Formats: sequence, structure tokens, C-alpha cells
Amino acid sequence: MEGTGQGPIIAVVAERAVGETRVAATPETVKKLVKLGATLKVESGAGRHASISDADFVDAGASVGDLAATVKDADWVLGVQAPAVLDLAGAKPGAKVAAIFDPFRNRDVIDAYSAAGFETLSMEFMPRITRAQSMDVLSSQSNLAGYKAVLVAADTYGRAFPMMMTAAGTITAAKAFVMGVGVAGLQAIATARRLGAQVSATDVRSATKEQIKSLGAKPIFVESVEGIEGEGSGGYATEMSDEYKKAQAELVSSHIAKQDIVITTALIPGRPAPRLITDEQIASMRPGSVIFDLAVAQGGNVEGSVPDEVVEKHGVKIVGFSNTPAHLAADASALLARNFFNFLSAFWDGEKNEVVLDEEIGDAIRLTKDGKVVNERLTA
Repeated sequence: MEGTGQGPIIAVVAERAVGETRVAATPETVKKLVKLGATLKVESGAGRHASISDADFVDAGASVGDLAATVKDADWVLGVQAPAVLDLAGAKPGAKVAAIFDPFRNRDVIDAYSAAGFETLSMEFMPRITRAQSMDVLSSQSNLAGYKAVLVAADTYGRAFPMMMTAAGTITAAKAFVMGVGVAGLQAIATARRLGAQVSATDVRSATKEQIKSLGAKPIFVESVEGIEGEGSGGYATEMSDEYKKAQAELVSSHIAKQDIVITTALIPGRPAPRLITDEQIASMRPGSVIFDLAVAQGGNVEGSVPDEVVEKHGVKIVGFSNTPAHLAADASALLARNFFNFLSAFWDGEKNEVVLDEEIGDAIRLTKDGKVVNERLTA
């Protein structure tokens, strides 16, 4: 519903984290938010890495200025990664800040926001329910990450992906193995298949078998351990039993030695990334193989992986970016900005001309309010 009169002031700040190229709004979403009734203020240069100029934002209906002018009197602040609290001086008392906070690893940041009296909304805590799918930043960004991981692996790999029949002989197709079949893993499977690889995949959740088959890949699953299911709340994987881990390790060891490309995607919310590939398993792979560790920023699925470096061990190259979606800045920003817009517009009260959150989603993503840390996932 379109608003009437003066709506909330929404500030979009430029990113200051090293390597962060994305922006939390685009001209498309600015135009839609202005139409709802909001006043949009964008920090100068916020979109430069995503190929969006200041003039583009102005044409869409936003005002553009320096940081102080952007956050002045703001009711809402949107950021990709949580801005520093000190950068928000001048925003309204109790202003709402929506961003990716990574709360489990950045508790000091959460405490600083609490002390400053801001209401913080962690977009990656968005519940995995049907009506919140279009607001889910983890899904939108993981989709691109899975795609990019395969492209980088293919570029790093010293051979072709598809089978090629030439007058000089036949080139065999690369064998790609995807470990973890969430959003990123599914896109990795689809991308590797499109490039012509023979693809296999595994996951701790048995429900993913049919998804793997539907994409034309071969499922690799532990069959010897009965009654184990790795599906946690909200569709996330959970920590598995020692018995399952042992069986999984044996299965992976025999399979991974035959692979040319391995993409690992396993994450468990609030915990370090599970170790999926050991140094011994890397040594079993043939020289020239490539592993892309999508979980490298959370401790890594692969022993010895280093964020933003190509590490070579036993002739195998191990790659991993600390922020993979940021390597596709324009598209990542477009999807992220739509996540923010879908979130704000879903709770837009046309009569009050403001955003009014409900309990189900509001309580799930709210970290701090009125000087207190209020999210039960952080206070338990």
C-alpha cells in the first residue's frame, strides 16, 4: 500500500568492510520505497563497486550526500555488513538498523549497538518460512556463491570441464563432487552440470537425494548407518553423531580420490564450519585437482584452506573467498536490495506510513532494543 505524507527516513550507507563490494539498495528498490512513502538518503559512492552511480540513485528519487548527512535523523539504516556504531551518530534515538550482523562471531558489535540504544535487525536470522523466502539474504547470496565457486574452480583447474571429441582424440569430462546440498550446493551442481562435468553430491540430510537426482547428479550417501537424519530446524543441517561421521569419512575418502573438482558448502549456524576434508584425503586426489571451500570464512570445511588465497597441497589447489557473493557485486546487490525491499514492504502500514514488524519475523531477527540484547539465540 502506498503511503501518504511524510514516511520514515531510510539511510543507505556505503560499505567499509575490506572486500565488501555490495550495496543494500539499488535504484530499482529506492524507487519502490519512495513510492511507498519513504524518504531515501544514500551515502555518496555507496554503489560504485556494483556499477551504480550517485546520479542513478538521485534519478530514482534519493538524496545523496556524505555519511553524516545520510544518517542524520534516519529512522532506518540499511547496510550489507553492519556499519560501525560510531558511523551512525546523528540517527534518531532507537533507530532501526537492518544488515548482516554475523551475531555469533561479532558479539562485541551487538553489545555496542545495545549500549547505543539502536534496534538491530539481523537479516541472516530471517526465519525459513514460506512468507519470508523473498526476504532471505542467505539464500539469495548463497545461490550466487555456489555459481561463482564452480566458475572459479573451473578457471583454476588446468583442464576442460566437458567431454570433447576432437580429431586429435577425446578429452574426458571432469568429475565434480559437491559436499553440502543447500542453496549454494544446488546451484553448484547445476552450474557444474551446465559446464559439462560429471557431477556427484552428498549431504547429511537424506531428503536432498531427490534434489540431487533431479539436477542430473549422482547422490553419494551413507547407507550403512540407519536412523540418522541431519535435518535441523528451519532446514539447516545439524551436528551429526560420531558413528555417522566415521561412516561419512570412509565414504568420502573412497569417492574423493577419484574427483577433479570438489566444492564444499557445509555450515552450521552459530558454530565453526564442520571439517569435511582432511589433509590425508587431499593427498589422495590426483595432482591438478581443485577444491573450493565456500565455508573458509567460518573456519573452513577443508584442512589448510586460507581465505582469499590459493593454497597448494599435495599438488591440489585449495581456493576460498572470505566473501564470495562480493565477487558478483552487481547481481549480488540487486538480489540483496530486493530482500531488503521485500522485508520493508511486507510490513508497511499505509495508514501510519511506517514499517510495523510482526512478532514472528520481528522477534526472530531482532537482536537489540531499548538498550538490551533481546534475541533468545544470543541470550540462551
